[in-house]
Amino acid sequence: MNITLLFLSKGISTILGWTGTFSYLIAYFLLSINKLRSDQRLYHILNIFGAIGLTYNAIYLNDYPNVIVNVAWAIIALGAILLIVRRKQN
Repeated sequence: MNITLLFLSKGISTILGWTGTFSYLIAYFLLSINKLRSDQRLYHILNIFGAIGLTYNAIYLNDYPNVIVNVAWAIIALGAILLIVRRKQN
């Protein structure tokens, strides 16, 4: 199957799903090779983008367990960003 067709076959849902997947993978990879730390905003921003993309895709597919886990993932990442910002302000 042509790779372009794989990404565009279901439109925006597929594009956001793949974007979310790559965002999660990039965040985890950079964390694993010590290029990012869990106390950096970028790590959590990548996780939020991942959660948004995969949540949209899961809603499109009526895959509600994945909706729940990705919404929770985004809430955790937002909470972590708020803690990071508060620590820098003090």
